[in-house]
Amino acid sequence: MSSIHFIGGEKGGVGKSVVSRLLSQYFIDNGQTYLGLDADQSHSTLTRFYPEFTRSIVIDSFESTDQIMESALEDDLQIVVDLPAQSERFLERWLEESGVLELCGETGTSFYYWYVVDDGRDSASLFQRFMGRYSGQLNCILVKNFGCGGNFSAVEDVVRDSGSAAAQASLPGLHAETMRKIDNLSFSFWAAQNLKDDSGGHLSLMERQRARIWLKKAYQEIGAVFASLPQNANT
Repeated sequence: MSSIHFIGGEKGGVGKSVVSRLLSQYFIDNGQTYLGLDADQSHSTLTRFYPEFTRSIVIDSFESTDQIMESALEDDLQIVVDLPAQSERFLERWLEESGVLELCGETGTSFYYWYVVDDGRDSASLFQRFMGRYSGQLNCILVKNFGCGGNFSAVEDVVRDSGSAAAQASLPGLHAETMRKIDNLSFSFWAAQNLKDDSGGHLSLMERQRARIWLKKAYQEIGAVFASLPQNANT
């Protein structure tokens, strides 16, 4: 059965698009049938980096977001939805008015929300509010992005004080100049490790090595999350 992965977090600039790209590359590298749905119209990240696998949706239009469930029920897919910041109110309306979680339960479709945070108190407060609304209703994975900070005590306090059962992943930071070069070249993470063609630009030997090691560590975190989560369920 299909799995739907929302990549969100109400705060902007925390690395949601990087996590969307990572999860997309993870599924591709592991030979899983993958579909990207790009709801972040301000950046169109998945459309840019994985155009052959991606189509755009409009998060505040039911006619558009319905494609998520329709695609999941048409084929056995790993679906990654890259959400913009401040989109939770639209998602909540779609989930509630369309009975999405109930339909996932009935059809055996897995539903995951990867909540990405930086190390700021704003991120921690927004995560606390999100879990207050959805704890016990969906599988939530808290992603601490060490590319956007190094002290996550604020969000860890929230997890401890709230008794949140969210799974957790720590995304390691990649050397800033290496990531900037990958982005400027519009490289997928596969291309960042493998392309060496001078005509189109490429990373240096050591930049490719850094990207390779970073991706390996990130994949270990993603793999550990999947090993800990219930499969084929929405809660």
